Amino acid sequence: MVVNITRDGDIAVVTVDNPPVNALGQALRQGLWDAVATLDAAADVRAVVLICAGRTFIAGADVTEFGKPPVPPHLPDLVDRIEGAAKPWVAAIHGSALGGGLEVAMGCRFRVALESAALGLPEVGLGIVPGASGTVRTPRLVGVAAAVDLVTTGRPVKAERARAMGLVDAVVTGDLRSAAVAFARTAREAPLPLPVSARPVTAPDAVWWEDQRVAIAARAKGELAPLRALDCLRVAAERPFAEALAHERATFLALRGSDQAAALRHIFFAERAAPRPAHVTAAPRPLRSAVVVGGGVRGAGLASALRSAGLSVVLVADDDAAVLRGPQTGGPSAGAMAELIGDADLVIVAAEAPVATPAVLDRLGGMCRADAILAVPSGAGDPHRTAEPVPIPARVLGLNLFGPTAGVALLEIVPTPATGPDTLATGFALARALGRTPVQTGLGGGSIGHRLRRRTRAAAEDLIRQGLAPATVDAAMRAYGFALGPFEAWDGSDPVHVGAMPGQGTPGRADLSDADIAARLTAAMAEEGRALLAEGIALRSSDIDLVAVHGHGYPRWRGGPMFEAGRQVL
Repeated sequence: MVVNITRDGDIAVVTVDNPPVNALGQALRQGLWDAVATLDAAADVRAVVLICAGRTFIAGADVTEFGKPPVPPHLPDLVDRIEGAAKPWVAAIHGSALGGGLEVAMGCRFRVALESAALGLPEVGLGIVPGASGTVRTPRLVGVAAAVDLVTTGRPVKAERARAMGLVDAVVTGDLRSAAVAFARTAREAPLPLPVSARPVTAPDAVWWEDQRVAIAARAKGELAPLRALDCLRVAAERPFAEALAHERATFLALRGSDQAAALRHIFFAERAAPRPAHVTAAPRPLRSAVVVGGGVRGAGLASALRSAGLSVVLVADDDAAVLRGPQTGGPSAGAMAELIGDADLVIVAAEAPVATPAVLDRLGGMCRADAILAVPSGAGDPHRTAEPVPIPARVLGLNLFGPTAGVALLEIVPTPATGPDTLATGFALARALGRTPVQTGLGGGSIGHRLRRRTRAAAEDLIRQGLAPATVDAAMRAYGFALGPFEAWDGSDPVHVGAMPGQGTPGRADLSDADIAARLTAAMAEEGRALLAEGIALRSSDIDLVAVHGHGYPRWRGGPMFEAGRQVL
């Protein structure tokens, strides 16, 4: 059973056990619905503690129900039922209380959380708004300003911050069940607070709301859900609870079937599958120490990220890496470099030319321990060739880093035909440790990210030859939702071949609209994506979309070039 009821004296303990993340599927909703009736009828129960087994509290909706018609009991009705129970419920939160999980917790009369817990309403990240009172109860608990930040960004908060906001009543340490039962027993000795739905809320004036709208619109870059969530919060602050709840539900249902929600679900599922693909079954190799060779700012950032992941790291600057190209005066000796590299579990070449030349990579591979992993940038050196001089070629792996070194970005994993299964698994483990989204290429030896960049750049240069200014192209792509335009994002790694200067191209083409420009460039990306699939460099079209989103700033609410091209065909 997914819901079990036990007793601790006059306190009932309702335990949810629906692994892996206690998602709010129909069976769980029904179990909680029935538990309310059972415990309301128990005369010797004074309060109820709601707690979850496993590693987390209710972490949100059941993703297998995404895109399907809801089955009763519906979540808004369940939250109301818990709030209206004859016996007060106390939510005992550990792990994450997200989305519907937090809405269930807000239906309880009290909330206690372990200090390590996180709470949030991330629905805008899926192109929707909370649909079971998240926008209506939150401002009644934490105030309008805090609710706007919580709901429109989708960012979770840690337990102490949640307590300071008023989102939880207490933060506890040690055994959560015992602490929650003690809290419930003490709380019953005092008058109960009002149910959240009955608590007052102070509405800001119209100027405040307009300021919020301007700020959120600038941040959203065309994404609808954050602004619709703001509308729901304003209705919650200015109108009665029942009316605001009906407005939230109507907004939720309208957005759930939108193109943006479909795109964001596509990216969500692709990201969910990326870190642990089914074909990677070997255990990763232990990584305790690493050497990062070159790369300037990129290499320094990577070294810092590896240290944050718990590795002992040595950074070899580009100047010092020159010893790998042959005898040098000054700097470390070749012997010292070989000793340094020979001690590492992982050697990552973060630099491209002139460090990552074939000759340098050959020499570097010979310095590595037989059981060390050598990771090289496939866009500069060929990991297939690099594997040849290494004592065990199965330890060679191509790695390409795109986007910022810290935070969620992309790690492209490029195995050679000789790459061992444990080496490949270690590449994915490294991505998880760095907080990056991994994408594996096929054995064609190419890079999805580099190919997309070059094709987009070529399409942009073609527009320049036709008379458009680079700033016009960049502005059009930002208007489409990209973080940067193709010329702003250019890092100098590809040559510029624009031919004619801006304004000297084909007459009559400089009047292309922003939509026309974006259509040209995104179509070029999709065409290149089809070629990558045909060549076996990309394994799945969703991988191309992940590379575009995380590596090139493609707006995630559009789903990526392959997703958009597929919808246009339909």
